[in-house]
Amino acid sequence: MINRIKGLVLALFAAYWVAVVVIWIAARPVFDQVGGLPRGQVDLEAAEVLTLTALLMLLSVGIVRGWRWLFWLILLAFLAGILRVPAAALELAGKIPQQGPAWYVVLTAIVGTIQFVIALAMAAAYRRSGIVWGGSKTPSRTAS
Repeated sequence: MINRIKGLVLALFAAYWVAVVVIWIAARPVFDQVGGLPRGQVDLEAAEVLTLTALLMLLSVGIVRGWRWLFWLILLAFLAGILRVPAAALELAGKIPQQGPAWYVVLTAIVGTIQFVIALAMAAAYRRSGIVWGGSKTPSRTAS
């Protein structure tokens, strides 16, 4: 069963994938720079996209199946997403090296903020229900 929390995380993963493919197609030099790839190595670029696709698919399966350990891993990773905001500010101010063009740095800050907000929703759902992924407790059967 896909509830709101699972749906949010799955939607974000789908958006990640779409963004990566769009950057790969529309801004190949940025894709190579951020991925640490030599320029123009289409086979390496495709391998990187396929690897990301496999990882996101595995994570998505874990979300749908309600893996507890994955909930906590994603929660921690998404909470840390807020660190992208000051990092992006420092990159744009020239205090630390930029990881890509300004639009890419701003995009990473936006994604980090979205991750953080989803992490807060995940934590609130856990606190409310006491169950990872914000599920509902199955009613216990009583003998009659």
